[in-house]
Amino acid sequence: MTSVVLAGGGTAGHTSPMLATAERLAELEPGVSILCVGTAKGLEGRVVPQAGLPLRLIPPVPLPRRPTPELLSVPVRLRGAVRAARDVLEEAGADVVAGFGGYVSLPVYLAARRIGVPVVIHEQNARPGLANRVAARFAKVVAVSFPDTPLPGARFVGLPVRRAVADLDRAAARGQARELFGLPADGRVLLVSGGSQGARSLNEATAEAREQLLSRGVSVLHVVGPNNVGDGIAPLDDQASGAAYRPVGYVDAMEQAYAAADLMLARSGAGTVMETATVGLPAIFVPLPHGNGEQALNAAFLVEAGAGVLVRDADLDAQLLVDQVDALLGQPGRLERMEKAARGLVPAQAAVSLARLVLEAGAGS
Repeated sequence: MTSVVLAGGGTAGHTSPMLATAERLAELEPGVSILCVGTAKGLEGRVVPQAGLPLRLIPPVPLPRRPTPELLSVPVRLRGAVRAARDVLEEAGADVVAGFGGYVSLPVYLAARRIGVPVVIHEQNARPGLANRVAARFAKVVAVSFPDTPLPGARFVGLPVRRAVADLDRAAARGQARELFGLPADGRVLLVSGGSQGARSLNEATAEAREQLLSRGVSVLHVVGPNNVGDGIAPLDDQASGAAYRPVGYVDAMEQAYAAADLMLARSGAGTVMETATVGLPAIFVPLPHGNGEQALNAAFLVEAGAGVLVRDADLDAQLLVDQVDALLGQPGRLERMEKAARGLVPAQAAVSLARLVLEAGAGS
């Protein structure tokens, strides 16, 4: 029986592919031992136990993007986190470590290297993060979501998504999904989500545009983020058009939201980009304006293929959102052409491919 330790946390961008890979590991090797490692600060504290998987926590070691006094304490804190990660790996009898980036991954990578456990890394973004850039130098397998990700020895496998997403038939699931969220069975639906924590600019533009959208017969399923629930945002119905505005804090099963929608307004984190491409959901992408620019790169291939539209965060407001929705919904067949363009652009069974690589690496340890 292979003992696999999965490292990833912080946001859904790291936890979702980790959980998708765990799902396929259990299918490929019944009885496989899976242990997830995260930190107390991340989403993993909730979603990993919900998935029925054991979770061990180690101290977070965030790396400042700019020189600050906090940077001086990083080496000491990193050594402590590596020691904690080593204890976890030894207690688990780890045969292989698979990491998905983020604060938690680097200590686990370094601990695995120190005790001779093979490392498999998966990079979600088109532009890799620091932890995976470091680990790519000694990892046994380097897997990436995008074909041009600049990591040595990278293998393009795509982004692992859960079976429920990979196998989703949006048309067949639409009726039940709309009923679940209290949306009209007929008419167009715009799904808005700024990621696992929400996004202020998307939330503000949507809240200001909702009455105009509803008057046009466009319903809105608005994932506002768990910390924004009750922030003056309430359900709304347009009696004349029959359209509905439904705000929710968080959606655990995003495939249900994808099935309910005809169009999405979203950040362009790797998970959202790859999942919308996998299910064929046209999207208006608004890249996060901070960081190293990876979100704009993530969405570029979909935009170039005609499967998505890119809007700068600084330009997004209520009127631009209404104009974009009008343009996409107002042209006959436009959404259908975008959906067709999205399908086939990404490997739908990336989770299976990555799980096999992980088990092969563990078997050779």
